Amino acid sequence: MRYLIYLLLLTSALLLLFCSRELPKAPEGQYLNLAEGVQYVGMNTCKSCHPNVHATFIHTGMGQSFGRATLEKTDADFGDHALVYDTASNLYYKPFFRDSAMYVLEYRLDGADTVHRRLERIDYIVGSGQHTNSHIVDFNGYIYQAPITYYTQEGRWDMAPGFRGDNIRFDRFLTTECITCHNHLPEFVEGSLNKYTRMPTGIECERCHGPGEIHAREKLAGHIVDTSKFIDYTIVTPSDLPRDLQMDLCQRCHLQGIAVLNEGRDFFDFKPGMRLQEVFNVFLPRYTNSHERFIMASQADRLRLSPCYRESEMTCITCHNPHQSVEATNKARYNDACLGCHGGAPDKACAAPMAGRLAEADDCSGCHMPRSGSIDIPHVNITDHYISRNNIKGRDREEVPAGEPGFLGLQILTKEKATPLEMAKGYIAMYDKYVSSPAMLDSARSYLDRSALPPEEKLSTLLHYHFAREDYPAIAGLADARPPESLADGWTAYRCGEAFYKLGDYPRALAFYRRATQLLPFNLDFQEKLGTAYIQLQQLPPAVETLEWVLRENPKRPVALSNLGYACVLQGQFEKAEGLYDQAIALDPDYEQALLNKAAVRLLRRDADTAKRLIERVLRINPENRQALAIRGQLRGQLPD
Repeated sequence: MRYLIYLLLLTSALLLLFCSRELPKAPEGQYLNLAEGVQYVGMNTCKSCHPNVHATFIHTGMGQSFGRATLEKTDADFGDHALVYDTASNLYYKPFFRDSAMYVLEYRLDGADTVHRRLERIDYIVGSGQHTNSHIVDFNGYIYQAPITYYTQEGRWDMAPGFRGDNIRFDRFLTTECITCHNHLPEFVEGSLNKYTRMPTGIECERCHGPGEIHAREKLAGHIVDTSKFIDYTIVTPSDLPRDLQMDLCQRCHLQGIAVLNEGRDFFDFKPGMRLQEVFNVFLPRYTNSHERFIMASQADRLRLSPCYRESEMTCITCHNPHQSVEATNKARYNDACLGCHGGAPDKACAAPMAGRLAEADDCSGCHMPRSGSIDIPHVNITDHYISRNNIKGRDREEVPAGEPGFLGLQILTKEKATPLEMAKGYIAMYDKYVSSPAMLDSARSYLDRSALPPEEKLSTLLHYHFAREDYPAIAGLADARPPESLADGWTAYRCGEAFYKLGDYPRALAFYRRATQLLPFNLDFQEKLGTAYIQLQQLPPAVETLEWVLRENPKRPVALSNLGYACVLQGQFEKAEGLYDQAIALDPDYEQALLNKAAVRLLRRDADTAKRLIERVLRINPENRQALAIRGQLRGQLPD
């Protein structure tokens, strides 16, 4: 009885909530929940009518994609063996739980002595555990990936993907591009790169079905559609979508590549039932051996290359039930999908000898879609979604030509043909994110020259191209007569500011940095650059105000700490400056500028011994540091080696 009363109260509350707003209408045959302003209602609302679907979905990879860092969520083993050493950075990482909270200890040894120690609490775990658990730290809402990952298939800890050899430690910020694939939709702070005020814990129903406000209102009002005969246009059911829109929905997260947003769009803007190209385009580099190598989240690309896909109307949900965990799905479901097109009876559908088939449990998908490693994530085996007679488990693949693979070019995957400007943006993004080769920029320039669009429509891309080439005079030439207020893109304003700063024109740099921070006020990199420009112009009060604001936002910013320390030195506050430098060095023991700045303060305070030790430390990190070499030369006249 108590349960029924609660249910009636909840239903009444939901009716009041959903009936209190005027909701949009759409033309017949169009999904109502794609209209502007339709709200997301959350998975608990969906669960109230679909408990059976919810009960299985929460155990899928999507349902388990993201969670708080708890003992219940982690799939990792902890203990003495849980230790990772990064040879490139000479840093150790020790993960552990204490008082139900997870931590990662970063430290460095010099012999038996610990010469660096940094402890960070882990706030979130990413990954269902089918392949990995990755880890996230939250610095006052600013989200960063931690440098180590647990690889569940091999039961081992190692550096996170992309960190081995290029350890950026706790500084890989997680943008909306990352978060909106690995999680449901968080509350994002506009004007930031990676600040969030609310973080969900796992992908929810509305990521694939769209906002549920209209659907919930209609059902609570008793407006029921017989979905065996008609489409319910209050909510997207993926199986009702045309094939191309079904694929775009899955490709939103299962088409990893070079994603380039359209002007004025964000990754939050995509909804089920839309074309992906309405929000962003995805490019993939093609090489002479691309058929042999693939990345982790390339399922959609590999499937689309398959003869099975090209010669049928199949989609992802031909084989997959998104509400059912892959691990819990019977192999027969996948094989039945194969047999549905290939003769119906296994003995007629397969020409392989029965003995070999039985050795593989007569498993079509396991034989023609073998598991293998990806080129971007170590220690994992994934199913290759390229379905082919040549792609058979146990059969040697085609011989890969010796030497480096040849680059064939970028291919756009979200539409048949890209415009020249879209191709230029793709090549610049390729250069920025993956392959810093001049050839990428040469291709970008070629496509820019081919674009017949007016110069103003190409300006931001052209400036980005020059910025990637570090051609600061070219940027200054384009921006010199342009008021910063005329720019509507924060990144474009920032690149102009950087060009003028590199050229020593600090007043113009300051003006463009101000514009960049107006457009993206919570981009802390931009704010740090603004503070640096103030310092160069000897405008110390606004410099201090800016840098102190950055540190209130995120106190773990070595650059802001070091630059604020320098502003304090200029004001004669040597003790405060040293304290700030010490904080920066504690966060980053290899931060050369903070070490140099502290050495300079030690010299000002007539402590040449400490200054020399700091300079030698810098030169162990970077033997070519010119400032350190110059100071050491001066010190040699004062102290014996």
